[in-house]
Amino acid sequence: MAQESLPGTTDRRLAGLLTLLAKNATIVISGARIAKEVGVSGSMVWQWVERLRELGVKVKSQPGAGYFLEQVPDILTPDMLKPRLKGSLFGKRIFHFFKTDSTNRVALELGHAGEPEGAVVLAEEQTAGRGRAGRAWDSQRAAGIYVTLLLRPKLAPVQAPLLTMMAGLSAHSAVQALTGLDVDLKWPNDLLIQGKKVGGILTEMHAEPNQVRFVIVGIGLNVNQEKFPGEFANIATSLRTETGKPQSRTEVLVRLLREFESDYNRFLQEGVASVVARFESVSSYAKGKRVRVTNGTESYVGTTAGLGPEGLLQVEREDGRVTAVISGDVAEAR
Repeated sequence: MAQESLPGTTDRRLAGLLTLLAKNATIVISGARIAKEVGVSGSMVWQWVERLRELGVKVKSQPGAGYFLEQVPDILTPDMLKPRLKGSLFGKRIFHFFKTDSTNRVALELGHAGEPEGAVVLAEEQTAGRGRAGRAWDSQRAAGIYVTLLLRPKLAPVQAPLLTMMAGLSAHSAVQALTGLDVDLKWPNDLLIQGKKVGGILTEMHAEPNQVRFVIVGIGLNVNQEKFPGEFANIATSLRTETGKPQSRTEVLVRLLREFESDYNRFLQEGVASVVARFESVSSYAKGKRVRVTNGTESYVGTTAGLGPEGLLQVEREDGRVTAVISGDVAEAR
């Protein structure tokens, strides 16, 4: 499926205009040059500039001279990312949206349409971002990273959920390397800083009984949010809030994709054990944490006792029985 033919993806002329202005930030570029390089008619240049402004990009105009950016916007267009991802599995096919309902939904569609492994679906804003168990995920425009990766691993379906934990480890490494922040992982899919959620992972797969057809791994990371609406205010945080300064989403995403690719190759070579051991070593939730587990049928309190060989969390209940958590919500027991 060609990038341009996927409905809703950012028009390459709009992305081209943004790239041209960004590469020449603070330099005034004439309407005639914009028209020629971007491939639009001279009389339409102002309309394309207006479209960028509507998307929150601060384009200044100088009457009779042209247009310029006061600062380079932190927008994750393919043009900006591809040079940084040369030679990477994730540097070839990047589908960018200024706005879409959910990057996971788009990636599922691409998976069913036969799109090869390594496709990246990115949105500046999601209108129906979702987390595990159908929860909402707040996706403020151009503040966080909302990305889904399409994979076609040769794995048995029972091993696919480990990609969630692996993605958590990749995000953990990327964030710690760039910010120095102490990141915790809550089994199976949350990234926490000082007990507040800074990121989450939603993995979905399409499989036959004994073979995975494709897996999509959706990663949401709060980067530059300064405040969160309503119910999220007390439970969420962002890299900006925790470091006290804005962070480059481009830097965070490039590092995340590089870490993910290296972790993914290692997982395919070394198998489940490499992910399980690493997760246990960085997650405060893996061993010795008092938790409440809630699933569809019951709710119980116990102490975590490490991960089983397939990556399932083991919880020792108060009566001494050890239960593997297959699904459900795990929260610290206060």
